[in-house]
Amino acid sequence: MPPAPSPDTALKAILPLIAQGDAYSAHQKTRTFASRYTKAKQYDVAIQVLFQSARELLKAGQPGSGTDLGGMLLDAYEAKGETLTDESRGRLTQLIALTGPEGAWRDTLISKSVAWTAKAGECPAGDPDLHQYIGELFYKGLQHIGVHQESNFSQAVSLIVAESDFPRAESHLVSSGTRDSALLLAQLLFEWYQSASSTDSSLDPGLFALRGTIPYLTTTNILAARTLLDKFISLLVVAKPDILIHKEPVAIGEGADRDEIWATNNHTLNFLQLAVRICQRGDSDAGAAREAKQAWIRLCGRYTGGVSGANTPGAKVLVAGGDYTREAVISLSHLYFNIQPPRSSSVNPLGDMMSALFGGSAPSAPRM
Repeated sequence: MPPAPSPDTALKAILPLIAQGDAYSAHQKTRTFASRYTKAKQYDVAIQVLFQSARELLKAGQPGSGTDLGGMLLDAYEAKGETLTDESRGRLTQLIALTGPEGAWRDTLISKSVAWTAKAGECPAGDPDLHQYIGELFYKGLQHIGVHQESNFSQAVSLIVAESDFPRAESHLVSSGTRDSALLLAQLLFEWYQSASSTDSSLDPGLFALRGTIPYLTTTNILAARTLLDKFISLLVVAKPDILIHKEPVAIGEGADRDEIWATNNHTLNFLQLAVRICQRGDSDAGAAREAKQAWIRLCGRYTGGVSGANTPGAKVLVAGGDYTREAVISLSHLYFNIQPPRSSSVNPLGDMMSALFGGSAPSAPRM
């Protein structure tokens, strides 16, 4: 019986070249070996050769060659029909971290990795765990400089601190949508608020809570919206205890609908807490849904000038966020309560709102 295919022969020819500083030859040999193994349908061997060679090239400071082989690794995943597992994801997270923040190499690998997980996994937006890893990478400004050979997603890694990128971290944490991501996003937004308010004490913390809560609501992720908002407010209360009107949570609703919120002196935070709870009831049975719709109309009338986004002449708007909040109210009204948007509004207010959110923003404060 012939021996099982092994990556050892290829790696013995490739890895010494990297150690000797001949990255070009190592890169070319890797492509040749990987193409040969893929053509012979020896996908697991090709995957190991590509992964280990890409990893070593990246550690040697060759992001272009490493990223190219990372792309070939994903092609091998596709050819094999690789499933999304801790191991297959772990290879990608290692390479993404090793790519480093300079240039567009990391973005290229992230984009291709997310696209593959969208096909191989269950989430059209990409794997939640991968998004969470990338979000944390951008949030904490972590640049990977060492890694164990094992490819488990939860492995320990060696890290150094670089500059954080809050807006890009935010988009991935929103896309992840897990409870842990929501907690992390709340921490990020609170730190962003603290940083921005250090130079502008009049800045409304509700602006930052809006950035996390509204996107979760527009993807009907009530749990993430509640988790983020509760965490953000708890952090804010520690830093600014006087923001609370009452020291204990205030009960709202009755019976099965009974809930609690923190009554604050910030209109935006009060609106968001009530909005999350009313939207949560919008998917109830017919009777409860009708009551939730009426509660939503009253809430918007009080805080945002109405469900049409302050289209009523003379309407008083208490919530921060300007056009961003206006488009959010229109979108949420339609999404949860089937309230049609006004004729004068955008054809795709939700798309416009999300594009404005993730299209880039100043590092000092979020644009709304």
